[in-house]
Amino acid sequence: MSGMLDGITVLDLSTVGPAARASRWLADYGARVVKVGAPAGLQIEPPFYAYSAHRGMERVGLDLKSPDGLSDFMALADDADVVIESFRPGVVDRLGIGYDAVRSRNPRIVYCSTSGYGQTGPRSQWAGHDLNYLGVGGFLDVSGRRADGQPPIPGATVADSAGGGMHAAMAILAALVHRASTGHGAYLDVSVADGVLALMALAVDEYLAVGVVPAPGHGILTGRYACYDVYACADDRWLTVAAIEPRFWANLCTALGLVRWIEHQTDDDVQGEIRAELTAVFRTRTRDEWVAELGPADTCVAPVLAVPEVVDDEQYAARGAFVEAVDDEHGTFRQVGHVLAGSGSRS
Repeated sequence: MSGMLDGITVLDLSTVGPAARASRWLADYGARVVKVGAPAGLQIEPPFYAYSAHRGMERVGLDLKSPDGLSDFMALADDADVVIESFRPGVVDRLGIGYDAVRSRNPRIVYCSTSGYGQTGPRSQWAGHDLNYLGVGGFLDVSGRRADGQPPIPGATVADSAGGGMHAAMAILAALVHRASTGHGAYLDVSVADGVLALMALAVDEYLAVGVVPAPGHGILTGRYACYDVYACADDRWLTVAAIEPRFWANLCTALGLVRWIEHQTDDDVQGEIRAELTAVFRTRTRDEWVAELGPADTCVAPVLAVPEVVDDEQYAARGAFVEAVDDEHGTFRQVGHVLAGSGSRS
């Protein structure tokens, strides 16, 4: 598979999590990714479809605790551009495959360690998963609450994907650009929790600058105003409304016959009334009827799609977002394709 990263070889020591996502995207950009893992049967493997079934990747099984496995890995690393690992901090050094060991043989190596909390700090040895990182980074606390006040469990692994995987991929790409001009490799300490903090910077910076404590409903992006919310329709399906700019809000109010609220978009004392009227109007028609009318009308309205609807959505189809894969055991199935800008066939 050709792409912008033609000629770049990545050794990926991960099986799941942020590192596996990072190598997935690097492969989509054309890198040669070699999945380095224990011989078959010695480790837990993700489902066959996970991470796009490791599309376009190679695989080699090595026992890194054996002299032969260590020697074989170092031979691979001699000709590699990138190493990605996701062991607990300190493990790769004990195995003899850490950054210093690889760099002594290949000074141009870009070595990326991904972990939950980073290689340093009091939490560095803690085990964790996506929900933990969203918790410590403030993401859950500013998200809308359940009816009982409990923070929600997000429907996507935001921390692993954006806070970790995209964080790692971006850092690796920056290091490769730096190496191209200096000839020097780099060591990258990718913390998923740090990545979540970066995603939360808008809210955290507000608190640091003006002392406002972010919370559900405190600002326009967290549900304070009726113009930015989710509404049920006649068929019990849902619409997202994100008419932040006054002109989009005016368009929406006009289309719904609620022009009297155009000048009161951010008036706190009437938000309950506005929200109640929007709720009532949206309940008069089905989701798709509203989408057909409001979607093209500059109102910032879009449907809430279930996954079976997402995979057959006309916009994603027009963008070539899904491809077919073939597995020896499971046959032909669809999967998310090269959806990131400039990757694969969509460059």
